[in-house]
Amino acid sequence: MEEGHQVDGYFYNPNIQPFQEYLRRREAVEKYSKQTGRRIIISPRYDFEEFFRGVVFREANRCRHCYYQRLKQTALVARKGRYDAFTTTLLISRHQKHGLAREVAEEVAKEEGIDFLYRDFRPGWKEHWELTEKYHLYKQQYCGCIYSEYERFKNME
Repeated sequence: MEEGHQVDGYFYNPNIQPFQEYLRRREAVEKYSKQTGRRIIISPRYDFEEFFRGVVFREANRCRHCYYQRLKQTALVARKGRYDAFTTTLLISRHQKHGLAREVAEEVAKEEGIDFLYRDFRPGWKEHWELTEKYHLYKQQYCGCIYSEYERFKNME
């Protein structure tokens, strides 16, 4: 926005498990939208079956599939909505695979004929967390997929 772009959000996260976690995150996005007046499109779809079909027996490549599924849908919505480009909040997290997210987004952009706006948003990580405090938003503790949740707790045995 500081560069003069109009920015709308899009929430589509079929990777998030369990369903209660998905609802918490969706509610946080809705709350942020109401508090700030920012337009955020909430997908009515929760395609968790498609997510699982894509990663079962291919767990080593689950992040690629997850990024692809989510970014493909984002690009489709952006193209249909006549946006100039799309980007992703995956690029702010220090915990996501930044290079992979960028690679997949660029692939999807070529497939869908819409520009991908790349920025390394990680320098804004601290500000991001400060905003969650300011707006009293739910803070997630893992990327969202069941595999990530397992990895978070597996060493606690």
